Amino acid sequence: MTLPDLSLAAARSALARIGGAARGREIDRYSRVVWNVIAEPGDGSAGALIAAVGPTEALRIAAEPADDEWHAARSRWEPRLRPEAVRASLDAAGRAGARLVVPGDDGWPRRVDDLGVHAPIALWTRGRDDSGTAPTVAIVGARAATAYGEGVTADLAAELSATGVTVVSGGAYGIDGAAHRAALSTGGTTVAFLAGGVDRPYPRGHEGLLSRIAETGAVWSETPCGASPTKWRFLSRNRLIAAMADAVVVVEAGWRSGSLNTAAHAATLGRPLGAVPGPVTSASSAGCHRILREYGGVCVTSADDVREMIGSAGAPDGESAAPDHAGRTDDTTRVLDALSTRIGREVDEIARRSGLSPAQVQTHLGLAVLSGRVIREDDGAWRAVKN
Repeated sequence: MTLPDLSLAAARSALARIGGAARGREIDRYSRVVWNVIAEPGDGSAGALIAAVGPTEALRIAAEPADDEWHAARSRWEPRLRPEAVRASLDAAGRAGARLVVPGDDGWPRRVDDLGVHAPIALWTRGRDDSGTAPTVAIVGARAATAYGEGVTADLAAELSATGVTVVSGGAYGIDGAAHRAALSTGGTTVAFLAGGVDRPYPRGHEGLLSRIAETGAVWSETPCGASPTKWRFLSRNRLIAAMADAVVVVEAGWRSGSLNTAAHAATLGRPLGAVPGPVTSASSAGCHRILREYGGVCVTSADDVREMIGSAGAPDGESAAPDHAGRTDDTTRVLDALSTRIGREVDEIARRSGLSPAQVQTHLGLAVLSGRVIREDDGAWRAVKN
């Protein structure tokens, strides 16, 4: 494994692509950029190693072949440790005007530190330099929202933002978009967390909306610039939405909705969790009813209910629990995300794209073959099967 040059001169030169860095922290910041490229979001092994010895020494340990406690993780990081990939990430960030924020910076959102070793190693942002000290509520829900869901979301977000509450969501169609637009309509602050790089607005139909969010609030991501959103990264991104909020409200979610993944993270972090009820016949509200019935969620019918939740943030709640599974996924999903339905890919390429080791990739490809989701072509390359 070949490390990029980690000297002070090299760090300053690399960071110049994004406007440089405060004197005295260049090597630390540059090391975090490297980690940002080689480790997938939420990599607990990377987080633990960095916490133990710092990002620069952690890179040196990661680059030294050894049969130690980091051996399995090292095999995940190795396929991505390419100096050209680090340079490409910084170049993309510079073109987009993205700003690097790392722990210790004034603009670092300290709430995400509650994630422990799964906290982001670094974050990229477009927008205001704001560490998120205002009361914050996450409003999430279905992409395929109904008029009822979008209407309730707009009322909640508008009333909350008009009274100084920051509204956090994921920038997606449906409930997310309704929450962002309503907050903007009142002149309030709203923040979006993306699953891909901040230089790649997703969905494309929300490019204008995300630009408006960046003008008064912020667009954040922990994936490097140039990175594509994948199903795994969406689910990993959800933990940041939950961590950034003083309370999480789900408006319309199916029985297995990805929004339940955000709810699970909220429960794990001890964030107050609420859900908006819907018609008992509506599949779009089945996940909300599940939160209310099974997981001690607060029934949210107005902004006043949400304000009460914010007031109770941090209070013990013995009845709430993280939903079982709750839309979580496994490493097979990461492998499937790295495959194409049109062209075959070799194991090493799949490992680089998924952030897993080649050995792990082989295992999960075998499982996916059994379920009929991938095929191996005559030349040995692997391809996903169209649904």
